Amino acid sequence: MNPLKHIRTYLLLCSAVAVLHPLHGFARQTSEASTAIQPAIEKDGQHDFDFEIGTWKSHGSRRLHPLTGSDTWAEFDGISAVRKIWNGRANLVELEADGPVAGHIENLSLRLYNPQSHQWSLYYASSKSGALSMPATVGEFKNGRGEFFDMELINGRNTLVRNVWSDITPNSCHFEQAFSIDEGKTWEVNWITTDTRVSEDSAQQTSEAPRTSLEQSSAEKDGQHDFDFEIGSWNIHLSRLQDRLAGSTTWVDFDGTSVTRKVWNGRANLEEFETDSSQGHIEGLTLRLYNPQSHQWSIYWANGKDGILAQPMIGEFRNGRGEFFDQEPWKGRAVYVRFIWSDTNTKSPHFEQAFSDDGGKTWEVNWITNQTRVNDESAKSH
Repeated sequence: MNPLKHIRTYLLLCSAVAVLHPLHGFARQTSEASTAIQPAIEKDGQHDFDFEIGTWKSHGSRRLHPLTGSDTWAEFDGISAVRKIWNGRANLVELEADGPVAGHIENLSLRLYNPQSHQWSLYYASSKSGALSMPATVGEFKNGRGEFFDMELINGRNTLVRNVWSDITPNSCHFEQAFSIDEGKTWEVNWITTDTRVSEDSAQQTSEAPRTSLEQSSAEKDGQHDFDFEIGSWNIHLSRLQDRLAGSTTWVDFDGTSVTRKVWNGRANLEEFETDSSQGHIEGLTLRLYNPQSHQWSIYWANGKDGILAQPMIGEFRNGRGEFFDQEPWKGRAVYVRFIWSDTNTKSPHFEQAFSDDGGKTWEVNWITNQTRVNDESAKSH
């Protein structure tokens, strides 16, 4: 695992959504005090996406040439599956669909709730690129309607993007994406999806269906299964340097568990982990996506405290050793960050994070994780 770091189009089609956590309790007052005016409690929204947990049939239409005056649409049909993360305080959507014009679509959406802003951040990725859309589409639900916005460069122009969920019932929901190039005065809808819940029996049959041609053709070794060793459940021991690039030699030990599940038949994966020490609790997730063009992995990390993804670490495995890099600010300075995975062919893979503030000449290790597999075959079936 690598807890260390810190849809936009909606799943572009599916309709899955997310969930999240801190519960703000409000003690009841005595009958005498209850008549007094009480301060308003801000809705935290962390369970606004609970309605979508499960498996759905998705029927959608996509405008082929947005913002050009074209009214030509392509239809598609598929299956989306939405599963809880962090015990429901986030979720992951996987969508697979096909259409005679739209072709084959395989996407995912990661949705994270920020308990400080009371808003959701929605991230999207296609298996063709293996990278999440940035920045996130951000918003919230009000009166049963969810609206999420961001700004993107489309056809060379700054464009407002709006995602809307509406008509939500226990067994169906409606999604639309729209663009605006006049600061939101008018909107052109370019993506429409209606989802219908699938029964548990039908969902089981779908999960046992033959793999798609894309999955079958991806069996050749090119790096897309280099993280298969991580699939499953683990006991983890973590040591974290108390301060970084400050001459510290004091380490803080954490112990906990992690679970890693396949996405896209192993061409991506999602890890959830929790650890504790005398200095606190860490709850995070890691999403790893494989880029079939570059043959490299992008590794994204989010902490349960803020529900925001950090920029990705990017790299690959060679001879059983994985190295991943990025550049980040640390205490106002730009530093290189390096992840190293080793001993991946054993029952106890080893992970290290290190920083360098001299251009990679020297490295200070600040995070070490050792893990031991737990015999949990159910984790491999996802």
